[in-house]
Amino acid sequence: MARQMTGAKMVVQALKDQGVDTVFGYPGGAVLPIYDEIFQQNDIKHILVRHEQGAVHAAEGYARSTGKVGVALVTSGPGATNAVTGLTDALLDSIPIVVLSGQVPTFMIGSDAFQEADTVGITRPCTKHNWLAKETDTLAETLHQAFHVARSGRPGPVLVDIPKDTQFASGTYTTRQETNTSHYEPQLKGDITEITALVELMEQAERPVFYTGGGVINSGPAASQLLRELVDTTGFPITSTLMGLGAYPGSGKNWIGMLGMHGLYEANMAMHDCDLMINIGARFDDRITGLISAFSPNSKKAHIDIDPSSINKVIRVDIPIVGDVGHVLEDILKVWKSRGRKTNKEAVAKWQAQIDQWRAIKCLDFKQEGKTIKPQHALVRLEELTKKYDRYITTEVGQHQMWAAQYLTFDDPNRWMTSGGLGTMGYGFPASIGVQLAHPDALVINVAGEASWLMNMQEMGTAVQFRLPVKQFILNNERLGMVRQWQELLHGERYSHSWSEALPDFVKLAEAFGAKGILCSDPDDLDDAIMEMITHDGPVIFDCLVEKHENCFPMIPSGKPHNEMLLGEAETQGVIQSGGAVLV
Repeated sequence: MARQMTGAKMVVQALKDQGVDTVFGYPGGAVLPIYDEIFQQNDIKHILVRHEQGAVHAAEGYARSTGKVGVALVTSGPGATNAVTGLTDALLDSIPIVVLSGQVPTFMIGSDAFQEADTVGITRPCTKHNWLAKETDTLAETLHQAFHVARSGRPGPVLVDIPKDTQFASGTYTTRQETNTSHYEPQLKGDITEITALVELMEQAERPVFYTGGGVINSGPAASQLLRELVDTTGFPITSTLMGLGAYPGSGKNWIGMLGMHGLYEANMAMHDCDLMINIGARFDDRITGLISAFSPNSKKAHIDIDPSSINKVIRVDIPIVGDVGHVLEDILKVWKSRGRKTNKEAVAKWQAQIDQWRAIKCLDFKQEGKTIKPQHALVRLEELTKKYDRYITTEVGQHQMWAAQYLTFDDPNRWMTSGGLGTMGYGFPASIGVQLAHPDALVINVAGEASWLMNMQEMGTAVQFRLPVKQFILNNERLGMVRQWQELLHGERYSHSWSEALPDFVKLAEAFGAKGILCSDPDDLDDAIMEMITHDGPVIFDCLVEKHENCFPMIPSGKPHNEMLLGEAETQGVIQSGGAVLV
């Protein structure tokens, strides 16, 4: 039986029908009818953030840690424009979120009304799709389609712009089951001919490598399990992008570490020298490929991706497979098993021995000496003291982000939330809030740099108001660390505006918000301070004073191939790499 209701009530009803339990938002005049409906129900929890960018990042953190669609609600004009950074971040990292924005009444659109902005025009380049919902009768169907588009195929952000008169007017509610979504049904199954061709290459390969990305995690838990089975039964080495950490266990026997600009020596060398590269759910990002003309020059390349526009976009491949990672991996295993589970075992064993030689360089080694905390040491201790907990990690962006990826171990998917493609400073803190709300009993830690953390520091108000025990682990070097590193290595040590002369006292800042602050500057006190942070039952700002001029290595300089890495301390110890050979 058709149900009549206002547009504002449709919004809340559609969220309920989609299984939404949490919305991150900030009210304003153009969304007050929706907020009035939120007030009159108890099924959906609304989290009042302090800035709309924080709302979208929190929705991202919620989505990435659960696999569900995250939801943010913002008002018109500046509310919508403040959401643009989060939308773009979600687009580049393929995160499913729905942003609902208010708009001035339809009869005022185009009149430069108060808090009017062309939200659909502004957000078209940074969403999978967006809608201007002018008709109340079609509003519910639009909302259900928005969720379908956000979660289907390559996930991503969508936006529905809802004029205020659409919210006030009454219309007929369309249920989720009644909504037609047949116009967008991405291909899930891969071409069996291409899959068979890939299996044939796997049987013959002498130097194979699996190169995995966030697409494995986005495909769901089953895809990660299938990946693990394929890697462990073939014995092939596996590496991952920043976004793919946890799809295969970081403690697994075939894991060779993250690759890319700040990836491990053994992972980058394996990518450079392999003869078969199997890309599973990654997009050949420039942080991974380095110099494209010299990227994995002697390999056959296969690419599995649900987004056909990603295939042959950056790197031309020999075997393109369009399909959902989970479905394709299932078929690869079936074909491989049916053909006798064959691999070139002798050659692969020799390849693993070569990788072990590269691994022996120990490219992540460092020396913790004296009374100044090395940032690497801080993360090694954080890993050791928290690895047995039900732990989720978010990060800001910069050196600390790369160190976290290098020194923290992720054995499961959906435990690592970071801004990859857009590199958004200010992402990690609100993302940690979204993660904590999704997992109230878990230990949620945001690894941060002081400069990046300050970009959304206002969300301490949200953490305190909702009693969220998020831990802000700030590696404070009083510098814009990655900017300073590039200025040292590439710009003649001209440190142009890469530090702040007016940092706050983070302990007093925490206390001003009603949270706990901890300061640690002595490595001898570090373990006790970390345990104090972990065991405190509320939000914590941990100010860890670290070496100010530490650089993050390994590093592939911009525009260089994988086998031309800067190794930092490994080089000073007499280890030199040249054309794939290691000389000591």
